[in-house]
Amino acid sequence: MDIHATCSARRRDKVEAAILLAATRLFAECGFEGTTIAAVAGRAGISKQNLLYYFPTKPSLYQRVLDDVLDDWLERMAHLANADGPPADVLRAYVAAKLRFSREQPWASRVYAMEVIGGAKFYGEQIRARVVPLLRRDIEVFERWMADGRIARVNATHLLFALWAMTQSYADFAPQMALVLGRPELTGADFEDAERLVGELVVRALASQAIPLQAVTSDR
Repeated sequence: MDIHATCSARRRDKVEAAILLAATRLFAECGFEGTTIAAVAGRAGISKQNLLYYFPTKPSLYQRVLDDVLDDWLERMAHLANADGPPADVLRAYVAAKLRFSREQPWASRVYAMEVIGGAKFYGEQIRARVVPLLRRDIEVFERWMADGRIARVNATHLLFALWAMTQSYADFAPQMALVLGRPELTGADFEDAERLVGELVVRALASQAIPLQAVTSDR
């Protein structure tokens, strides 16, 4: 690729990134219906016509924003795939990854939350195709740990729901938390405190009734 083509590709990438950043913020603040292409273009600092060159329709832009959100979220959620590691370490890493996403991508998390709260009318098929298999895989990990006596027996599905609720709330309800704490926004220290507390709560709850491996083995 020659230098002119390289520069052109970089400009395109820069403009596209600016569009997606602006769109993510506006979709999070106003929802799909309340967001206009003109508003996104204005926030991105480009003309509406220029934006339409990259994303011909509002649904195509919304789709791309949600695709990027889900890609990032699923990549960070790979920790439970390491089912052979100590459950306490795996669970703490999972909590840390979820809170890191809430801290680094709060607007992305809110876009996804608003889509789901609205009934996932636009993105339901993608959630069923990509999130549900991940959920089932993680449930299998928990159930294998339970069968081996490595963690307490609980409802694995609701355990994941609880983990999501405890971590995603630090993005979706961050303004409320900041209001209660009396400051403009959550700080790094707040997320560190949350990571320690949530991780410890989960590990203690699941370890408190775990069956020693010797007992499980002797019963078989």
